[in-house]
Amino acid sequence: MQTLIWVLVGAFIALGLIWTIRRFASFTAQRPADYDSTLPRIDIRQHLSGPILCEGVIYGPLGRVSSRFVADFEGVWDGSRGTLREEFTYDGGSTQSRQWQLDLGPDGEIRASAHDLIGTGQGWQRGSTVLLRYKIRLPESSGGHVLSVTDWMYLTSNGTIMNRSQFRKFGIKVAELVATMRPAVPEAAVPDSENANRDVA
Repeated sequence: MQTLIWVLVGAFIALGLIWTIRRFASFTAQRPADYDSTLPRIDIRQHLSGPILCEGVIYGPLGRVSSRFVADFEGVWDGSRGTLREEFTYDGGSTQSRQWQLDLGPDGEIRASAHDLIGTGQGWQRGSTVLLRYKIRLPESSGGHVLSVTDWMYLTSNGTIMNRSQFRKFGIKVAELVATMRPAVPEAAVPDSENANRDVA
């Protein structure tokens, strides 16, 4: 009987440690208020506007890279409401399209929808960061699973956005995405030397 009691006590302590780590010392423990004073301040109407280049990798549940991608984004805003179109090309040759509808509230709250979201995503822009949480349904070719997503974006001083997202199923992390998002440079603005190097390559 005493052994059983110690086993139960140990189990409760382990569960308490897991809860504490997830609540205070993990990626999902971040809160928008943690970044209130950080600079430069992000405004998605400015920083998710116009043509954007994105490059990223997706990590599987074991921490290894399972996929790489490049993407072209285009953001268009009318006041506090915007559309962000995304065109992905993956290293295996497959493509994917998504169109976000974004609504920015006066207090920095963000509401987001897209065709593969379940319900409406919710988030906030605070300081130099954006948090967005939503549920997404994967394509049938990827199993059609519904995953919970925690998506953080961090604006850097040169205007590049670092994006880190975690995807969970039943609370267990099954994938992670890390990507950069930066304003696309028009072809005419690329120096001749870069064009020449590109032609040679």
